[in-house]
Amino acid sequence: MDASGRLTSADPRLARLQEEAGGGLGAMLAVPQLAAIARLASQLGVSLSRQALAATSDADLDLWVRAEPSNNGVALSIESWVERPPRRRRFRVIEGLDATTADSGADITADGDLKVVMISDQLADKLGGTVAEIRGQPLTRSLELLPSEQGDLPILGAVASRRAFEGQRVRARSNGQELLLSGTPRLAPNGNFNGFALRLEGAAAEQSDPPPVVDDGFDNLLRHPIDVIMDEAERISEKGEGPLRSDYAGYAADIAAAARHLLDVLQSMTAERAPPAPERIDLAALALEATGLVQVQAVEAGVAFDVDGPPSLPALGDARSVTQILVNLIGNAVRHSPRGATVRVLCARGADVSITVADDGPGIAAVDQQRIFERFEQAQPRADGAGLGLAISRRYAREMGGDITVQSAPGKGARFTLRLPAA
Repeated sequence: MDASGRLTSADPRLARLQEEAGGGLGAMLAVPQLAAIARLASQLGVSLSRQALAATSDADLDLWVRAEPSNNGVALSIESWVERPPRRRRFRVIEGLDATTADSGADITADGDLKVVMISDQLADKLGGTVAEIRGQPLTRSLELLPSEQGDLPILGAVASRRAFEGQRVRARSNGQELLLSGTPRLAPNGNFNGFALRLEGAAAEQSDPPPVVDDGFDNLLRHPIDVIMDEAERISEKGEGPLRSDYAGYAADIAAAARHLLDVLQSMTAERAPPAPERIDLAALALEATGLVQVQAVEAGVAFDVDGPPSLPALGDARSVTQILVNLIGNAVRHSPRGATVRVLCARGADVSITVADDGPGIAAVDQQRIFERFEQAQPRADGAGLGLAISRRYAREMGGDITVQSAPGKGARFTLRLPAA
C-alpha cells in the first residue's frame, strides 16, 4: 500500500480478495480488516502482526497478517491463509421476486437506497410532481414515513434485512393524505438485491406489533463480539497484564469507548427503549469524549477541531445518549467539511446549557431543515449513510427534556445546537 492507503501491488490471491471486496489495483484497500491493520502500523510507526477474519463468496478466511510501515507506505504479508467452509449466516432474508415480475403490479419501484426508479404519471401527479421530477429522488421527498405508536418503521427493518414488509404508514407531502405502503424485494437476474416494488393503499390504520429495526438474531450476533472487544480493550487500558506504553493504553481506552458507543447505537436500532432517568452530567467533558471518538475520521478527512467554552458544563441528562448525539453531530460536520477546514464545538451556559457544532460545509436549504430530522432523510444523499443519525439524536434529546435545532443556509455551513436542562 502507498502512503494514501491505495493497493499498488498484490499477489494473485490478495488481488482476487481485493476485487471481491469491490476494489482493484490502484484503488483504496477494500478489505477493511487488512486496511485497519495497515493503518494502525502506519500511525504507530512499528511493525505489527495481527489475526484478521475475512470472507470470499465461497469461504471464510482466517488470516495472520504482518504489516511493515515505511516512508512510502505499508508492506502487508499474509503469513497464514486458512480457508474454511462458510458458516451458516443468521440473517433473516425473505426472497423477493425477479424485477420484471415484481414491477408488473407495483405503484412505485425504488432502488436499494429508496430512490424512485419508476412511477406512473397518474400517481406522480397525485404526489404533487411529474415523473421526471420524482424519478431519481428519495422516496421520502414525496412520502413522509410515519412511525407506529411504538415508534417503529416496518420499512426500516425491511431495508436492513432485504425482506418484504407491509403496513408502513406514510403521508403524502403534497396533500397530507395518509396511506399504507407495502413492498417486496426486487431481484436482479443474478439474484442480487435490486430494491423494492412498492404498493400504496388507502387511509392508514394503526398497525400492531411492527417488526424491530434489527431482529433478535442480528442483535445477538453483534452484541457478543462487541462485548469481547470492549472487555479486552478495558483490560489492556488498565494495564492488567503488566506495564504498557502509555500511548498503547490510550489506544485501548479509545477502542473501549468506541465499543460502548457502538452498543448504544445497536440498542437504539432494536426494541423500543424506556427513556433513561436524568442524572447530573458534565456536557463539556462529554463533548471532549465525543470529539475523541471522531478524531480518526477527522484526521483522514483533513479536518481539525476547535473546542471552546467553560471547562465544566453541568446538565441533566443521560451520558450515553448525549455521547451518541454528539458523535452524530460532530461526525456529520466532519463529513460535510472541506479538507483543511475546522469544525467548531462551542459550549455555552444560559437558562439552559448547550453545545453547538458548526462547520463550513455546503449548508442546508431552509426547505430541508425540518426534513433532515426525519428517519431516512439526508440533506445530500450519500452512499455511506442511512439518514438515521439526526432522527435518533433529536428523539434522545427530547427524551432528556432538551432539543436539537439547526441554523444554516446554502453555502454558509451549518450550526447544530443541542440544548439540555441545566443541573
